[in-house]
Amino acid sequence: MEIKISAQQMLNVLYVLAWIIFIGLSIDAGGFLVNTFFTLFINPIGSSYFWNHIDLSSLYQFNQSHFVTLTSLMSIVAVLKAILFYLIIKIIHDKKLNLAQPFNKDVNRFIFSVAYLTLGIALFAIWGTNFSENMVKQGVTIPSIQHLKIAGGDVWLFMGITLLVIAQIFKRGIELQEENELTV
Repeated sequence: MEIKISAQQMLNVLYVLAWIIFIGLSIDAGGFLVNTFFTLFINPIGSSYFWNHIDLSSLYQFNQSHFVTLTSLMSIVAVLKAILFYLIIKIIHDKKLNLAQPFNKDVNRFIFSVAYLTLGIALFAIWGTNFSENMVKQGVTIPSIQHLKIAGGDVWLFMGITLLVIAQIFKRGIELQEENELTV
């Protein structure tokens, strides 16, 4: 017995998964931003109980501007990831992903946007990782980059460059498709 899953069914499953991931990433981004604001302006004890049990109290005590820098980088990465999944949700919801004619300008614009977002995520994740490592070298106790949710900058960079190549291929496919339609 063979189970066949159509492309449309797979898109529906991916649409639901993208919503779940988007909601989780939005909560993370909001948690980073709210907790940073709370720690800076209401109660410094918030640095010990930072979002998702991340203890940044030693960084806060070491230097508040470094605390703001690291939490800003964490927030930027989380927000960019949420925007990435929002774009995925939007293209599927708006039904601009035409499987009969995949080479269209909306899909190409989507791929370029995702590529630039992933490059942005890579930039800020690598920056955050380097900043975190520099703080550790100065003797500040900081959780691992996995707990800070800024790990994998090199993977995001690889994915961004790969998506730029795919976007260029799609762009050329659109040009060929338009030339073909003109000659018919």
